[in-house]
Amino acid sequence: MISTLILTKNEEQDLPGCLERLAWCDDVHVLDSVSTDRTCELAVAQGARISVRSFDDYARQRNHGLGLPFRHPWLLIVDADERIPAGLVAEMQQRVVTAPPELVAFRIRRRDFLFGRWLKHVQATPRYIRLVRPSRVEYTSRMVNEVLVPRDGGIIGDLREPFDHYPFSKGFDHWFDKHNRYARLEAEQILAERAAGVRFSLRQALFARDLHVRRMHQKGVLQALPFRPLTRFLLLYVLRGGFLDGRAGLVYAQLQACYERMIVAKLDEAAHQRAGR
Repeated sequence: MISTLILTKNEEQDLPGCLERLAWCDDVHVLDSVSTDRTCELAVAQGARISVRSFDDYARQRNHGLGLPFRHPWLLIVDADERIPAGLVAEMQQRVVTAPPELVAFRIRRRDFLFGRWLKHVQATPRYIRLVRPSRVEYTSRMVNEVLVPRDGGIIGDLREPFDHYPFSKGFDHWFDKHNRYARLEAEQILAERAAGVRFSLRQALFARDLHVRRMHQKGVLQALPFRPLTRFLLLYVLRGGFLDGRAGLVYAQLQACYERMIVAKLDEAAHQRAGR
């Protein structure tokens, strides 16, 4: 009833554990971005079907993945550092059988872990669209944090059971390297939106019904605030109750503030380079 898609790039550490938790699925696809480690070898050994495509941007890569020849009408989209619990499997299998034609996707709650602790309060965006009818959705072309949207007026539902995410499984060095790349893309996106005169709304940031629209406007409003890294920290640690997550919540909020500082630094660098020309 459900196929699975995993996008990979040098995921030999995390992919085996991810595939083990997908043993219930008889149609697992791995779309690889030309890994240089044993990712593809390990995927084949565990029965996954492999496709390879050079990475250009996140939306194009994921849209290519949506077009692969899946066996089933529903598709679960998973990252290698994520795990699918049995409770979620049972709920998905039940819901796709009874889903009406206009229902084209489901949001699923993601539980992030740090130091073995679920970041229950400090996590900024807890729900993601991960179970879809692949022919009825598409990703929009943002440089980073691409958005999955329904086609032809399709609607999105919500599942109760969560999946688990281990963003620090490869250590803090890997996290910083990845977010350094993300920060560059975020800065480029901000500069492009400024040049195009894109405006963000506080009302949309607070009350938009669609989670991704709300998140996009929240990020845009945050960009206009002074002391962005401190603001980010206070939002996560104080207003969202990150302090309730203990030491893990404190470290996570600090890391998110650091990420904001990286984006600001790259924007400052771009402004300095323009002024020097």
